[in-house]
Amino acid sequence: KELIYTESDLIVTPIIDNPKIMKQVPVRFDSKTLHIPAYSVEKLSSMKDTDWNNFLKRVCSLLDSSEKNTGAARSKLNLLYYLCTLVVHKEIASRLISSQLFPILIQQLRAASNWDIRANVARVIGLLALHTSELGENVPVSEAITLLTELIRENFRNSKLKQCFLPALGELLYLIASKEEKGEHPRECWAVPSAAYTVLMRCLREGVRLFHG
Repeated sequence: KELIYTESDLIVTPIIDNPKIMKQVPVRFDSKTLHIPAYSVEKLSSMKDTDWNNFLKRVCSLLDSSEKNTGAARSKLNLLYYLCTLVVHKEIASRLISSQLFPILIQQLRAASNWDIRANVARVIGLLALHTSELGENVPVSEAITLLTELIRENFRNSKLKQCFLPALGELLYLIASKEEKGEHPRECWAVPSAAYTVLMRCLREGVRLFHG
């Protein structure tokens, strides 16, 4: 083992928001235009179930809004920036990934006409996968993986969009793998479609060609 591996090979580093992979612009939200109270992580962690559920309903309602004007898009983006600052905390991430928010994020990833919204939805999903310590049986991870795979395939020649979706896909795959490694039996809604591996291998081959070119 000492001959085959170096210590750095055995250290798992984040895929998403990893500055060694790609430099990310710091996330900042405007609390004045958030349309919900900008609760701190500490405040959310100490909330009673009723208050937490009310907060979550408001977040989901704002994200699920069908308004398509510029102001509505800005409001959604601002909310997503806020969520990015919350889901880097394990307790919050674990509660949100198993809540009704996750299916709504998938729906926004599928249906949003604004690509900035889609990119930041993918970022929230990736951060949730990275920071959660639990994964409920019914979390539709497979649906998210399928959709991210389709988006990468459809936008394969758009490197900017591909770089938005690949980290989220990688974090979801690692999350499932780590759960299975711990002996947690794979669930039907955690199944990884073969297309995901095909797309990942294609991305890797393309990356190698670009590197050598």
